[in-house]
Amino acid sequence: MRIHFIAIGGAVMHNLALTLHENGHHVTGSDDEIYNPSRSRLEKYGLLPEKMSWHPERITEDLDIVILGMHARKDNPELEKAQELGLPIYSYPAYIYEHSKNKKRVVVAGSHGKTTTTSMILHVLKYHQVDFDYLVGAQIEGFKLMARLSDAPIIVMEGDEYPSSPTDLRPKIHHYSPHLAVITGIAWDHMNVFPTFENYKGQFEQFLGMMEEGGKLYYYDSDEHLQEMLEGKKTPFGAIPYRAFKSKIEDGQTSIQREDGTSTPLQIFGTHNLSNLKAAFHICHDLGISETQFFEAITSFKGAAKRLQLLREEEQMVAYLDFAHAPSKVEATIKALKAQFPERELVACLELHTFSSLNKAFLPQYAQTMNAADRALVFFSEHTLEMKRLPKITKEEVAAAFQHSNIQVFTESENLQEVLLKIQWNNKNLLMMSSGTFGGVKYRDFVEKLSL
Repeated sequence: MRIHFIAIGGAVMHNLALTLHENGHHVTGSDDEIYNPSRSRLEKYGLLPEKMSWHPERITEDLDIVILGMHARKDNPELEKAQELGLPIYSYPAYIYEHSKNKKRVVVAGSHGKTTTTSMILHVLKYHQVDFDYLVGAQIEGFKLMARLSDAPIIVMEGDEYPSSPTDLRPKIHHYSPHLAVITGIAWDHMNVFPTFENYKGQFEQFLGMMEEGGKLYYYDSDEHLQEMLEGKKTPFGAIPYRAFKSKIEDGQTSIQREDGTSTPLQIFGTHNLSNLKAAFHICHDLGISETQFFEAITSFKGAAKRLQLLREEEQMVAYLDFAHAPSKVEATIKALKAQFPERELVACLELHTFSSLNKAFLPQYAQTMNAADRALVFFSEHTLEMKRLPKITKEEVAAAFQHSNIQVFTESENLQEVLLKIQWNNKNLLMMSSGTFGGVKYRDFVEKLSL
């Protein structure tokens, strides 16, 4: 097939393009800006557009389909040309559903932990050489791409609740109609798309109505919103609550305590990760993986990129990077690292980078979320505020919103870095949380400069 991607540079979009290229399809694409790692990966496979911007002449009648990314706008000239020609136009979730109609579909949804939970499932299946397709929102060790499409009988998908494309504003999870699903929890996010929590929660209620009859849903049983939706309700699918594995921490190492008295050491930690692991356990069991097989495989799971990713480890200090930006994620990640090393001082750095986090009306959601850290450093870029066309916020307003007794707020990356470099890190840990880069910080290079 001849397939053209409008906005090919997105994280999932470029991975899907590479997958289809490897499957033998003729793939082209366009975008107005493409950054690394997308840029270098597309270039390696010969798929990087020769010139940036939108060029309607690229859209011709001999194209079989067009896949439209969220980065494009409704008035995109290539999109308008494709519409004029009557070409089939898909958002990427709509295309993936078309590909997976005859497969067993597994979807991991929720406000937090879905990338990690999906990655755990993929790791175990691959370890035991199960044939499956997948879609996940981060790079995973042992997987070349973030997507695979083949003739495998199973597909495992991370289910994003964000809109599908500029012309299809349905959440991506509304496309997939799963046979097996997980909802990890519900905490308000994407304020620019879902202006109220009730509106946001409603997207998951609709998702439940799209489950395949006779399927199974696993949901985190400590989430009050999921309890309200599901407990005591009759559904055409099985609704099964789960909670975290029992565990213990010894010398900075977390182990699962199994019912037979044995323990399984892990390379991950934190209550949320142990909850994610239980959800992955249930899904893998339904896909034919035994308990023994699951625990054998999971000991080698290191996590997904930017999800409590270890950047530096010394005898008396560790530095971690995490994608956390929403309030619930920030709080859970800080608590997890503090619990893992309770005797060490924890310095937690957070970049406010998303539309919601930089919105003055949303800031109160962060109240006390960093309180488990001994020291809180918060960074935001005034330029990013301008780019997102949001009202200005002050350092004082940000500090007041977090309600932390030892907080500093920065708007210049260099000032934040200077403060971190002056700290003596013996018996201290660093946690950096962002969906951005703290104004251009190269994380691994930077943490190597920290003094012990």
